[in-house]
Amino acid sequence: MAPHPSKLTEAAASLEAAGYAFVRAPAMRAALLPAGLLDWEGFAASWDDLGLDRYMADGGRYRRRRFATFAVAPKAGTIRRKPHQPHYQSRDYNPLNGGIARWFDPVAETIGAHPTTQAIIGTCNTLFTALTAPATRPAAWHVEMHQFRIEARPDTEGRPTPEGMHRDGVDWVLVLLVRRENVAEGETAIADAAGTRLGSFVLTAPLDSAMVDDARVWHGVTPIRPLDPARPAWRDVLVLTFRRE
Repeated sequence: MAPHPSKLTEAAASLEAAGYAFVRAPAMRAALLPAGLLDWEGFAASWDDLGLDRYMADGGRYRRRRFATFAVAPKAGTIRRKPHQPHYQSRDYNPLNGGIARWFDPVAETIGAHPTTQAIIGTCNTLFTALTAPATRPAAWHVEMHQFRIEARPDTEGRPTPEGMHRDGVDWVLVLLVRRENVAEGETAIADAAGTRLGSFVLTAPLDSAMVDDARVWHGVTPIRPLDPARPAWRDVLVLTFRRE
């Protein structure tokens, strides 16, 4: 395979062959640095200011989040933030929390425009656009950005994907680990439409990433629990979804 324009050659090959890729932190960092990765500490610290997700149909109070949307030009690579809007998924894709417009606190303007955010979106745009057939490439990608914190307590597990194995109803998905603090488990599993497991891995280091071709595979993450019950425990991730408008 020829060198991929995003510098994520192995990820591109895995996405083409299997519909998913596990990208370890060193490879992700190497791809993001020339794209503008900067001030990781400031970027990661923004996860300390997320509002409670009050739409959990299971009654859980273990998830915090912020949300933003962008229009990204596949060829030019320009990134434009859209006016704040609700997140919506049909019950076909999210039987637990779907079917309603969910309004979450917006991603802070400084974080939406942060060089690390821009580098991650831009790198994903290059990768996902190259993997999309030219005839079906959109004039602009609709990109949704989710900041998630899943908290675990001694008496309450944290569920990164309470809907279970699922698809998101988009074209491409990135899940990038920002931080794990005092947690066990949190295994990411990938399966085909028939439910056959294709692979699994755990995001453990900041910048460890999972990428999926949402039309081809399903994904889910097992619940997390505290390693030390006396200490706070949480898992912070950035999720980006790319959908043709």
